[in-house]
Amino acid sequence: MPRRALLTLTTAVSSLVVAVPVLAQDGLPILDVHLHADAADAQGPPPLGMCVPIQEFPAWDPAVPYGSIFMGMMKEPPCEDPVWSPETDDAVLAETLEVMERRNVFGVLSGSPDRVGRWMEAGPGRFTPALRFSLASSPVSPDSLRTLVESGTVEVLGEITNQYAGIAPDDERMEPYWALAEELDLPVAIHIGTGPPGVRYLGAEGYRGALHSALTLEPVLVKHPRLRVYVMHAGWPMLDDMLALLYAHPQVYVDVGVISFSSPNFLGYLRGLVDAGFGKRVMFGSDQMVWPGVIERAIDRVEGADFLSAEQKRDIFYNNAARFFRLSEEEIARHHGR
Repeated sequence: MPRRALLTLTTAVSSLVVAVPVLAQDGLPILDVHLHADAADAQGPPPLGMCVPIQEFPAWDPAVPYGSIFMGMMKEPPCEDPVWSPETDDAVLAETLEVMERRNVFGVLSGSPDRVGRWMEAGPGRFTPALRFSLASSPVSPDSLRTLVESGTVEVLGEITNQYAGIAPDDERMEPYWALAEELDLPVAIHIGTGPPGVRYLGAEGYRGALHSALTLEPVLVKHPRLRVYVMHAGWPMLDDMLALLYAHPQVYVDVGVISFSSPNFLGYLRGLVDAGFGKRVMFGSDQMVWPGVIERAIDRVEGADFLSAEQKRDIFYNNAARFFRLSEEEIARHHGR
């Protein structure tokens, strides 16, 4: 081969090597701060198909029940490669653990103490226990919460799902819980943002779009400035409100939640958070409910964000959550296999 041709080929090969993306999380641990220990039928009769992302949300004619439209989208998903939910509780757990072990994921697991406990036994060292909480459907008294925290049964309060019942963060009934979380230095995860499309017509009659605003949390932060809290679903789609809250209250973090796999404009929303200067306070969260496969799909969407540097991806996948939860050097070393 002529020398000039050899140099040309060498240059081309070098360019190809340089162009190969470096995976920010390749072999490294991921902290998923938004997992659920749910039964297989928690979102409806399985199996249910989830398009990742959902390209178009339902258009509803009120002449027919909305539930039939919504479930039709899940039973006959309008995409070529949906993620299907397993049909049994055991399969949901087993498939979740398989993905987590293969992708080196550690997670904050929300649910009832009994179900969370069973998942922790099945995946020792894989989960941090959190308590799903709603004043409307799953209340626990402040005294009972204190006991759960002091016994080590609960390490995170959340997901707080009051939004589904139309209960704002500063509702007076929440005050004892905010005060207790601040006193105990208990991390809190609160749902502020999207639920299932049209959820008001699926039984959540108190649900209001106005409560998507992250600014609804501001009165709580002013009263409890030492509170450690992260906004699940990052206040989607009210980006400006989320940015205003992050700017005014530097102790607040977000997780990307369900929009990481469901929203067609997720990457644009994520870019809005990062471009505004808040890349150090965005945490990865898959919001895995009954679709274990969405964990990997969500990871891949963040990994494929070409506007993020390798360092920014590592921050989102691990470093920001390690800082927020104040992980010890020993815990970080364990996650890294050291």
